[in-house]
Amino acid sequence: MTAPFRFPRFFVTSPAPCPYLAGREERKVFTELNGEHAGELNEALSRIGFRRSQGVAYRPSCAGCTACVSVRVVADGFRANGTQRKLLRRHADLEVTACQPWATAEQFELLRRYLGRRHPGGGMAAMDESDYADMVELSPVQSVVVEYRAPTGPDGERGRLLGACLTDRQGDGLSMIYSFFDTEDESRPGLGNFIIMDHILCARAAGLPYVYLGYWVKGSPRMAYKTRYQPLEALGPRGWSLLSPDNLDIGGPPAVETAIEAGEE
Repeated sequence: MTAPFRFPRFFVTSPAPCPYLAGREERKVFTELNGEHAGELNEALSRIGFRRSQGVAYRPSCAGCTACVSVRVVADGFRANGTQRKLLRRHADLEVTACQPWATAEQFELLRRYLGRRHPGGGMAAMDESDYADMVELSPVQSVVVEYRAPTGPDGERGRLLGACLTDRQGDGLSMIYSFFDTEDESRPGLGNFIIMDHILCARAAGLPYVYLGYWVKGSPRMAYKTRYQPLEALGPRGWSLLSPDNLDIGGPPAVETAIEAGEE
């Protein structure tokens, strides 16, 4: 006889400055992912807009603001445009490997350079190797680190690490938790876009319907790139619906506060 499934306890963080929209504050609702049902809980929560960070599932719950919208690419419907096809051809020689979620010094060094160039003042800028190991290894669900390397040399030497993505595999798709890549190699433009497209193509090949891209934030230039991948679904008050570059009004996600036991962190 199996133990009954316990409904999780949810908590709410204190307000903090919003990293995406100036002058606003963010607040998150979250719960722990642990025990034998962690994977099932994570998948259920992802379908209503939660994201995973280590052993926690969280979602924005900001007073008076619904700008953060969960988005996912419909893998089977994706058709690369001309620019995207060019990137796929340019990086077709990369060696792609889905590795066990084990942090390496090479990955951390690439992440450190990426954060220094792209997000020097961000919340992850002060991460050390131990923090990175926690991000990768403290996963209660099925996760991999997808590595993107330059081709193996003629002498059999392993190619240089050019990109990586911590990815969760779910029953309905792939969830891209965090990706980073070489921003200094001018011969390898658009690596971030390539990594997303590679995940879309991998999901399609595996028969998985979606690739979860996290949150799109209307009005935030940092998040605008997510609308390039069509068809794109967004989570609104009536559930998931198509979001196109010509129609960027989706409304906020469905409310969860009435259905949870909320506490203050």
